[in-house]
Amino acid sequence: MLRFASSPRTDVLCDQHRGRLHSDSVVSTSQADAWDSFVHAHPDGTIFHTQGWRNAVSDTFGHKPVYLSVQRGAHAHDAGKITGVLPLFEVRSLFLGRMLVSVPYGVGGGLLTESYDTSAALFDAACEVARDRRCRGIDMRSEAAMLEDVPVTRGYVGFKKTLPDSVDDVLLSLPRKARAAARQARRKYELTISYGARHLPDVYRLYAHSMRRLGSPNYPFRFFEALTQSFKNATWVALVRWQGTPVAGLVTFLFRDSVMPYFVGLSDKARECHAANFIYLCTMERAVARGFSCFDFGRSRTDNTGSYDFKRFQGFSPRPLGYQFHTLPGQRPVSLSASSGRFALARSLWKRCPVALTQSLGAKLSYHFPG
Repeated sequence: MLRFASSPRTDVLCDQHRGRLHSDSVVSTSQADAWDSFVHAHPDGTIFHTQGWRNAVSDTFGHKPVYLSVQRGAHAHDAGKITGVLPLFEVRSLFLGRMLVSVPYGVGGGLLTESYDTSAALFDAACEVARDRRCRGIDMRSEAAMLEDVPVTRGYVGFKKTLPDSVDDVLLSLPRKARAAARQARRKYELTISYGARHLPDVYRLYAHSMRRLGSPNYPFRFFEALTQSFKNATWVALVRWQGTPVAGLVTFLFRDSVMPYFVGLSDKARECHAANFIYLCTMERAVARGFSCFDFGRSRTDNTGSYDFKRFQGFSPRPLGYQFHTLPGQRPVSLSASSGRFALARSLWKRCPVALTQSLGAKLSYHFPG
């Protein structure tokens, strides 16, 4: 049963079509603009809430979007003001079952509203869709927990830091060991960095290599292409070379005052020359030079000690994320963590496979792992 805010009138819409819930992926330009305007204006809005992320996920993986919004003052032929959104995708995973995810392949998403009543109305609508489609549950990736009585998924933390005002102060702002490694990368090993979409294939190869080393399936290259196309003016593609050979690559997204390094790839020689320290230092310096004030280092699992510790050693403090997972009545809880014990053997074997195999197979398997 949908719960609506009392006054003014509130309508829960799916893809902005009043009166029915469906998964139509066609959205008019005006509807998409209204949705994105709300996301950009909301203090907790993220790139993962935008229509650009929706389009990239839908076009690459084929998951069905179920984008819910709340509008006040809507009339039969005139959409009202949006006061809340919940971007969802129906994911049919061979390993995890059917679920609604907000949003797949993103570290953010979830409810974005102006009031708790609006959040409750959207959640009720999402539960109705999940029941109709026989889903096991609803995964919502808000930075802060938005709903009472919905369990919080423990073990995920985020990392953000305010950047210095001056480019010259970026290196000095790093902890001593991180600063020394970045300085060595620049002075001793003479690493170089260049930017441009032309580097995307090289960055992707490094990324796929890194994912195989971690024992995790990589996303398909077309997802990288779709995202950089959706956010053409809000993406940096960086490639680091050591003695002319690519050793590190990074895809960074820009959203409002923040830069978010998102896809990283490192060669086997990257650690020797401190390529990771160098590429993040350069990204911070570039961000400051261009007027960005926040460096969003994304999320890590607390049991993924490599990523977790690296970010802490760069001077970032972890903060628990308020991800919530609602398991529908009669269904078993779902664990979306790649570190789940049920996948331990597969991860071990994955690390031993040739990159050519894991790159091709991972692109297909990632459909079933929307983390």
